[in-house]
Amino acid sequence: MSDRPLAGAVALVTGASSGIGAATARRLSGAGAAVALVARRGDRLNRLAEDLTVGGGHAVAVAADITEPALAYRAVEDAHDLFGRLDVVINGASVMVLDTALHTPVEEWDRMISLNVSALVHITHAALPYLIDAAATSPRRVADLVNVGSVAGRTARPPGSVYNLTKSGVDGFTESLRRELLSEGVRASVVAPGVVDHTARETAGPPIDPMSALLPDDVADVIAYIVTRERHVAVSEVVVRSGGQSW
Repeated sequence: MSDRPLAGAVALVTGASSGIGAATARRLSGAGAAVALVARRGDRLNRLAEDLTVGGGHAVAVAADITEPALAYRAVEDAHDLFGRLDVVINGASVMVLDTALHTPVEEWDRMISLNVSALVHITHAALPYLIDAAATSPRRVADLVNVGSVAGRTARPPGSVYNLTKSGVDGFTESLRRELLSEGVRASVVAPGVVDHTARETAGPPIDPMSALLPDDVADVIAYIVTRERHVAVSEVVVRSGGQSW
């Protein structure tokens, strides 16, 4: 396989201002993709876009609060208009609030649902026609949609009831999309990380030593692996945990 398997492809990454999103944008850029960076924090996106450009890549910042449906759709449209196509979409934006149902303000639940579910759905809906077109017209003859879930979507542990709800929903949505899009040449995949370094101290369950937690780059490597496979290979779901995580 070429060391730039995504040369000529365009990727959109949400949550690209930090963490898994930023790491994934770097990884996809290194694989040859032009990258549209989507998040609220425009200053961070601009710095990342500059870094990728200096490194020989092509990236643009698309600052948007994708919890607003109209802005989510506009972010996808802007990315497509800037690059003329869209081959890969990574739904990486997410927020985790952990507290008991009794003590969590409902506004915090709404915030998680808005970003982890509604924004993901709106980005996906806006992007699907472009992904289908890319699969039909690109030399690779395939396009990819990757949703970042969580082990919390598979192993429910208190006190994260609504966070678990959102990530379980991502799993179900992705599996349904996978089946719906088979004939269109669009692969839908979910990556379910365990404890990542920036969440090691706040996650539910037994404590994880931050030194043994996953790094965002570890998850980005998995995502890049999925989207760089030849068209006859579909890696539909991956669970990736820290070596020290028991759940």
